[in-house]
Amino acid sequence: MAELRTEEEQVQAIKDWWKKNGSSLLIGIGAALAIVFGWQAWQNHQAQQRTEAANQFANLLNAFSEQADENSGDTVAFVAKTLREDYAGSAYAVYGNLILAKQQLMDDDAAAAIDSLSWALEQSGEHEALALVVRSRLARAQFDAKKYEDALATIDSASNSDAFDAILSELRGDILLAQGDKEGAREAYLTAREQSQQGRSGVLQLKLSDLGVGEDA
Repeated sequence: MAELRTEEEQVQAIKDWWKKNGSSLLIGIGAALAIVFGWQAWQNHQAQQRTEAANQFANLLNAFSEQADENSGDTVAFVAKTLREDYAGSAYAVYGNLILAKQQLMDDDAAAAIDSLSWALEQSGEHEALALVVRSRLARAQFDAKKYEDALATIDSASNSDAFDAILSELRGDILLAQGDKEGAREAYLTAREQSQQGRSGVLQLKLSDLGVGEDA
């Protein structure tokens, strides 16, 4: 009888525990399942977003490559805008606006290219390598638009630019020369030549020669 009573007591203890804690346990299980399935749904959504962004970017590349088509520029602008509005957090949106800026420069619209590149720079975030690509192109667009001080400021704000040092220094020389600062341009070109990892550039040496600097300088 004692053993039976013990079993009955155990069953009753379980019932009592369930009354006290059953609803909390069910809520906890439900919350855990919601988190799991919610995470899976979010992951699936993110994957779908990446696929859609990649498809849009492929459309943009195709449109840009069809320069013989008089509507290609409009198509590039439309798709880049779609990437910008619907997939702003993706690298595809940044790359899309880089290509849009290139199209705009080809169309002699440096002001529009500056807007596109400024947006791309803001979105590049902590991706330093990508930010340097955007920054160098933005400085070039500002230079083309004769916004010399803006271009210099863009160059000056570059950080960890090892691979781009020579490019940015040469561009600095171009800007200073356009401002009439031949000595500053000369120093910038010499710095670019020292920083170059590809050996001496023929174009850069021509720029130095025009300033009276020989190859042995």
